[in-house]
Amino acid sequence: MRKHLIILSLLLACAGVPAFAGVNISSPGNGSQVSSPFVLLANAATCSSQSIAAMGYSFDNSPDAAIVHNNWIQANVPSSSGTHTLHVKAWGNKGSVCVTDVTITVTTGSSGPPSVPPSATSVGAIQTLDQWKAVNDGNTGGGYSSGSTNLTGSPSMTGQARQFSSQLATYGGVRYYVTFGDDESATNFLYDGYVYLGSSANSIANIEMDLNQVMPNGQTVIFGFQCDGWSGTWDYTGNAGNAWAPVDRWYRSTASCNPQNWTTNAWHHVQVQYSRDDSGNVTYKSVWLDGNQQTINGTVFSAFALGWGPTLLTNFQVDGVQAGGSPVVYLDNLTVYRW
Repeated sequence: MRKHLIILSLLLACAGVPAFAGVNISSPGNGSQVSSPFVLLANAATCSSQSIAAMGYSFDNSPDAAIVHNNWIQANVPSSSGTHTLHVKAWGNKGSVCVTDVTITVTTGSSGPPSVPPSATSVGAIQTLDQWKAVNDGNTGGGYSSGSTNLTGSPSMTGQARQFSSQLATYGGVRYYVTFGDDESATNFLYDGYVYLGSSANSIANIEMDLNQVMPNGQTVIFGFQCDGWSGTWDYTGNAGNAWAPVDRWYRSTASCNPQNWTTNAWHHVQVQYSRDDSGNVTYKSVWLDGNQQTINGTVFSAFALGWGPTLLTNFQVDGVQAGGSPVVYLDNLTVYRW
């Protein structure tokens, strides 16, 4: 484990689709419970061997809505509460029509998706940066582990997803990291990405997604967040010591999460919102998984005197179960907002 996040999004191969139909729905999954608005992710390569001219969706017996002239849909979709049939459609360039249906139950959420002020700065497509590195995390308590990373077009939402291939010994973990800029003044952040777990997900214990920021005083704030399969919770990191004699520690929230329960072969939308003050006290506010919000509201000290220069750095870590394994995880459309 350690102070590196995951996080965590997965591509669902829709069951029961006729052979001629080319619509794949990544989110929501068939039979899932979602809050309104929910995240709709779908794509179509072809429809009856025809190129895709447009896609759209509708509920139950209502007319088509939000038709896009593209071969993919990514949208926050509002809906009334209750059980609905969601029809996602693709039209071929010669008139063919393909449809995939999923049944969802919409509940009333306590609040909507995370809000980002118009003045916020964002860095997108972070997964495409070519400086990603992989290191063994010796603090997981496992044997030596290794990993490699590369870009891939499949599975992918954008055509450029990052693949993380880990070889994990007993309880081992591999931390993947990249620097994507520097900003000492920002105090609010939203981590926003999509994670896909394949058939090897049963060898994953934790998925961790972190952000590190150097403040004006030279200390590094670590925003550490993970889906913890051991405790079944979202966890966050803090420094139980002081900046010069740190004691890094994981704190368990009351929000539930276990990567073993994530739908495999599907994209999952992970959003984490947190802030800091000038002393390095971090407040972890909320996490959204596939549009469903869970409140964290945990404040801890999390500043470390590491001697770094100004930087913004993100970690993506994969930790293994006792037996180890060789899990492959994908990350796509990673954006970090700051203000």
